[in-house]
Amino acid sequence: MDNNYAAPADLGRIQGVALGVGLLGLIAWVIGVVVSGNARNVFFQTYLVAYVFWIGIALGCLGWLMVQYLGGAGWGVVIRRILESGSHTLILMAVLFVPIVVGLGNIYEWTHKDSITDERVRELLEHKSAWLNPAFFSGRAVIYFAIWLGLMLILRRRSHKLDETGDPNLIQSAQDWSGPGFLIYGLTCTFAAVDWVMSLDAEWFSTIFGLLMIAGQGVLSMAFIISITVILSRREPMSHVYQPKHFHDLGKLLPALVMVWAYFSFSQLLIIWSGNLPEEIPWFIERFKGVWRYLGLAIILLHFALPFLLLLSRDLKRNARRLVLVAWLVIIMRFVDLIWIIVPEFEHGHQKHLSEYLIYIAATIGMGGIWLGWFFWQLRSKSLLPYRDPQMAEALAAGGHH
Repeated sequence: MDNNYAAPADLGRIQGVALGVGLLGLIAWVIGVVVSGNARNVFFQTYLVAYVFWIGIALGCLGWLMVQYLGGAGWGVVIRRILESGSHTLILMAVLFVPIVVGLGNIYEWTHKDSITDERVRELLEHKSAWLNPAFFSGRAVIYFAIWLGLMLILRRRSHKLDETGDPNLIQSAQDWSGPGFLIYGLTCTFAAVDWVMSLDAEWFSTIFGLLMIAGQGVLSMAFIISITVILSRREPMSHVYQPKHFHDLGKLLPALVMVWAYFSFSQLLIIWSGNLPEEIPWFIERFKGVWRYLGLAIILLHFALPFLLLLSRDLKRNARRLVLVAWLVIIMRFVDLIWIIVPEFEHGHQKHLSEYLIYIAATIGMGGIWLGWFFWQLRSKSLLPYRDPQMAEALAAGGHH
């Protein structure tokens, strides 16, 4: 099969718009940090929220890249280059992790346990100090990124070499790597979730938290993938590739993941609430107060109930315009969920003014401009389809393309 799937020229314009919006976000972020009155803490805390959001898409793309090799389904072939471009941003995220290491003391309470007056908390942090210390924290991050980048480069190299040679053995090799790779990916994502997010409250723990964050990454990245496929489907040459069947396949995956995320979330709440242990229950009590209570209700309704009910419709899943609206809603609510999980740890019971929460939005938009600029740069650099994949003809035929 010939390569007639070069990226459309106006993807460069979309990349420029993303960078421009990101620049405005960065300016608003800097202004918000400066006028906050607590610049250093606000900068690093808002940075963490933005970072966890965007690395969630990157890691989700890496996970889906391995899943589509293992599944061998046609839906994976037509989005493979999107997944490769998304996972390639892990190089960028590895660099952007450096400020988190620099700002550990402004983000994590366990970095200054000696100044804590509560004797019980201090003893608990001392007990966990073998794991929660700056040197080991940074060293584990290096290991995580080494594994993620290694998997990404291995799969990417085989995919691009397939374009050059058409050797079907490269697909088998990618599948061989994806099996153990996905297991290692799950373990490292779990440890990273514990390190970067759960340890914000070093007293609290949840054995399902890693799976909950991985499910969230899957939901977020699939909604992002749907958004990109809709953008491409409106432009040549992909307007003749993406058909209702392809959107239907992706649309079926999204509610399945929403259900998994909701199951993990409810299971965590049910077990901790029924246990009523003093180390665990305060985490939820804090989020059942004030504005966080209403935000939690919004997450239940708009992150789970509404998307799930809408995506039951076969017609909606086959309609790109309607499907992408649900995907955008899910993306927004994933950000809201991360705010609900992370930000209360920075407030210590004293909720901020609404304007202060806008800094988190500005930080996420600012970092997103850089992330999307990298993503579209990669997407434009190669053919939009692995045109020599043995399943290419079948994947196109399944969508009604001839």
